[in-house]
Amino acid sequence: MSRGGPPNVLTVAGSDSGGGAGVQADLKTMLALGVHGMSVITAVTAQNSLGVQGAWELPVEAVRAQYRSVVDDIGVQAVKTGMLSSAPLVEAVAELLAGTDAPVVVDPVGVSKHGDPLLADAALDSVRKRLLPVATVATPNLDEVAQLTGVSVEDEADLRRAAAAVLEYGPRWALVKGGHLAGDAVDLLTDGSEEHWLRAPRHDNRHTHGTGCTLASAVAAGLGKGRTVPEAVREAKEYVTGAIAAGFALGGGIGPVDHGWRFR
Repeated sequence: MSRGGPPNVLTVAGSDSGGGAGVQADLKTMLALGVHGMSVITAVTAQNSLGVQGAWELPVEAVRAQYRSVVDDIGVQAVKTGMLSSAPLVEAVAELLAGTDAPVVVDPVGVSKHGDPLLADAALDSVRKRLLPVATVATPNLDEVAQLTGVSVEDEADLRRAAAAVLEYGPRWALVKGGHLAGDAVDLLTDGSEEHWLRAPRHDNRHTHGTGCTLASAVAAGLGKGRTVPEAVREAKEYVTGAIAAGFALGGGIGPVDHGWRFR
């Protein structure tokens, strides 16, 4: 257990060999925000700035063993989930989370920044029925909202309807990310009764690989530090907006956001 050090925050997600998203982005975010990051690897990807060239899921037993190893000895103040590519993995992780007394941020990763599928169609029902009900905050983007709920968001007015559809599956809060809409980057955070609209200027920067992972990890870091959900999300939005503004070219395609922008 933590003995006077920073809060412990755990990511349960896939590895990105290019370092821009996945577990690598999560751990960089956690370091930048002052918490001790720990990881459970669910899959290994061959990935770069151009896309995902291959993905290999780890056995459920390996994922469960990593989780128990960390949680039983070190303990956690918050958990974030990312790429869980199959129904057995989703269900195993949901079961582990249900038995852990810590806030959970679920990033229901469906496709990569380049459009590569990262979640089997057969796993969607498990995400809806098993994973979302244990989430403190679910953070879908608009593609993931459509994939999970069938709700298509065309403009800002649709965000409320999208959030309501996500909340029907049981998370305490839904953070629907409107980054794919035109205009300002607008997100809606709601628990069904109170609403928080988060706006940031849109930066003209194509190097945005890892934004979803980074935002969810930043929210988890805030929750691990004892912030309320609205506080954690506002701080995370501010951090990610700065990281997007500082995103840099890498390789021949889409570069990553800069997780260390505050240090430069």
